[in-house]
Amino acid sequence: MQQRGLVGRVPDGVADAAIAAVATIAAVWMVVTPLRAGHAGDTVVQAIPGPAGGGIVTTAGPSAAAACLIVLGAMATTAPLAFRRRYPAGVFCLITAAVLATSGYATTVTFVTVLFAAYSAIVYSPYRRLALLCVAAAAVIVTAAFPSTSPHVPERLTALLVLLPTAAVATAMRTWRRRAGDSAERLRQAQSEHEAQTRRAVEAERARIASELHDVVTHNVSVMVVQAGAARRVLGSSPGLATDALLAVEASGRTAMGELRHLLGLLAPAVPDDQAPGEPDAALVPQPGLGQVGALVDRVRTAGQPAELIVDGPRVLPPGVDLAAYRVVQEALTNVIKHAGGAHAVIRLVYGERELVITVTDDGGPAGYGARGAGGRGLLGLRERLGLYGGELDAGPRPGGGWQVRAVIPLEPAPEYLLT
Repeated sequence: MQQRGLVGRVPDGVADAAIAAVATIAAVWMVVTPLRAGHAGDTVVQAIPGPAGGGIVTTAGPSAAAACLIVLGAMATTAPLAFRRRYPAGVFCLITAAVLATSGYATTVTFVTVLFAAYSAIVYSPYRRLALLCVAAAAVIVTAAFPSTSPHVPERLTALLVLLPTAAVATAMRTWRRRAGDSAERLRQAQSEHEAQTRRAVEAERARIASELHDVVTHNVSVMVVQAGAARRVLGSSPGLATDALLAVEASGRTAMGELRHLLGLLAPAVPDDQAPGEPDAALVPQPGLGQVGALVDRVRTAGQPAELIVDGPRVLPPGVDLAAYRVVQEALTNVIKHAGGAHAVIRLVYGERELVITVTDDGGPAGYGARGAGGRGLLGLRERLGLYGGELDAGPRPGGGWQVRAVIPLEPAPEYLLT
């Protein structure tokens, strides 16, 4: 693959050297050919065209030394093209000076070389204004030095009519190249920003999934541990109570499995072969909300944790807010079970006209304050979740003893048909 790339694209320096070599050979050949028509010092007869019909002029041929200088001058008008990209303005000035010095032996190759050098100066020079100034100055100098360059156009306008369009074409090409480069750079920046946004979205989704898994697993497993411990303690003395505790463990496990299935279904949805498209999966249960808080409190009570639920003015909430509020109660009760087992917990839900206030308090002692105030993943996740809806979460010790978790979630005004 590398050899193919080297063969397929010639380096700029090699290409310029090849152009300069071909132009130099052509220029020297076109100059040497008329010189070889007569020996040095011989009389040369030249036909000079002109507006009045021209005439025949007899002159002495150049000497051998002069012929060598002429050949060197012809080479000087083309050889600098090898450096037209590295020193564009300098190459143009050098070629222009060589053309002026050998003006009596100018050829078609010389004419084309000057145009090509002017084009290169404007396109490749990092100093565009200086290059334009050099081309304009050269046009004026050539116009003044050679007023009869061509008989087909006004004599003093020939150089201007040739070099100035060349400068215009080169300027347009330079502008196009710059804009193409700017467009490519903007495209690269847009791709980089898109990739960065994609990475941020993936990281945010991973954090959301981790928080959701924490909310689902931690609470249910904590309840199951407490219930299993209670069953173990009363297994010998009260088999009936142990059976109730084990049934509660089973119920909590089923709830956890249902929520985990729902979450995993969101991550990797798949339709079984025997399920029709669009048919809901019976194993996937809806996301919980405050309507299930009563069942949640009952499971906590069954686990041996005293809990009381107070609801003031319930009404329908948006699904996202409903789920966030449920997670607040779930995480608060989980912390009570883990850090203040046996303490009496009170869950109060107050539905206001513009906000929902959730308060979960317990009368536990200071034994677990350090762990509860350490700012674990649960509370951090809740703060981020509530922040999406403009809500706030505070957690800390109560002045009279115990712990309090308080959440405030703004609510949109209820529709009139729900208030009637």
